[in-house]
Amino acid sequence: MSEHFGTLSDGTPVHRWTLERAGVQVRVLSYGGIVQSLQVPDRDGRAANVVLGFADLDGYLSHPGPYFGALIGRYANRIAGGRFALDGLTYTLAPNNAPNSLHGGEHGFDKRVWEATPVEHGVRLSRVSPHGEEGFPGRLEVTATYTLEADGALRIAYEAVTDAPTVVNLTNHSYFNLAGSQAGVAGGHELRLAASRFTPVDADLIPTGSLDEVAGTRFDFRQGRKVGAGYDHNFVLDKGVTGRAEEVAELYDPASGRVLTVATTEPGLQLYTADHLTEPFAPGDGIALETQHFPDSPNRPEFPSTVLRPGEVFRSETVYGFSVR
Repeated sequence: MSEHFGTLSDGTPVHRWTLERAGVQVRVLSYGGIVQSLQVPDRDGRAANVVLGFADLDGYLSHPGPYFGALIGRYANRIAGGRFALDGLTYTLAPNNAPNSLHGGEHGFDKRVWEATPVEHGVRLSRVSPHGEEGFPGRLEVTATYTLEADGALRIAYEAVTDAPTVVNLTNHSYFNLAGSQAGVAGGHELRLAASRFTPVDADLIPTGSLDEVAGTRFDFRQGRKVGAGYDHNFVLDKGVTGRAEEVAELYDPASGRVLTVATTEPGLQLYTADHLTEPFAPGDGIALETQHFPDSPNRPEFPSTVLRPGEVFRSETVYGFSVR
């Protein structure tokens, strides 16, 4: 079911799609592929929205920086110095997170209106990113399909093809608070991550190239523990790149009993504890679990490749499952 959600300054309409199944309700915007709300029940059957967001379009337009619930591309996370080389050519991107490029640049996928078409139990968003958009090469045809599974899990499946060599790294940037979007700091949530290593970063949050062991450090979530604050780091998932989504993370809120599981085909996951959120939210009000390839991979040939070439199909899938304990 879709409805009018607002209009951009150039007259472009924005629509909201509502999906409901197995006691879960998700609302997706054609603007930025944003997951606006995600209603799930607690251990007593009371539903609450567990992602941070806004009630109207103006809220998103006036708070673009945190990327609330958005579809991120062409390249999720950072590219060092806003440039990369591919097949002997150097491409320059917008340094919107100076000196780096972040989440696709000044006008990434999160700030575009997508064409929306219904599919069974979901909606498919599609757009063409023209050659040179935000400095990236190749005409990229992209789809992101949001569906609710029989058990209420939200599945986001991405596909892309290109007419020239390029780089692609897509994710969803929802901030989760399993106690409810207005419940305040989420640092008391307990997180388990199937990651024995992480990518340490320099002062500009660019990976150093090392894959460090989490054992004995504050990055060790393998057994599950409270999250706390101070994280904006990529974790190297033990499973690596997989053809099917495999469970890699579990987030639990002891107060409500809600449990979020994350399964993905991706080799990495960015844990961001939202320490820089501003009004109407506060630092730490949500936790982002961004499935992805590693930051700055176009400049790190030793990392899993993000290169997409003509004739290939980029595919990525992440599944957010919900239960109670």
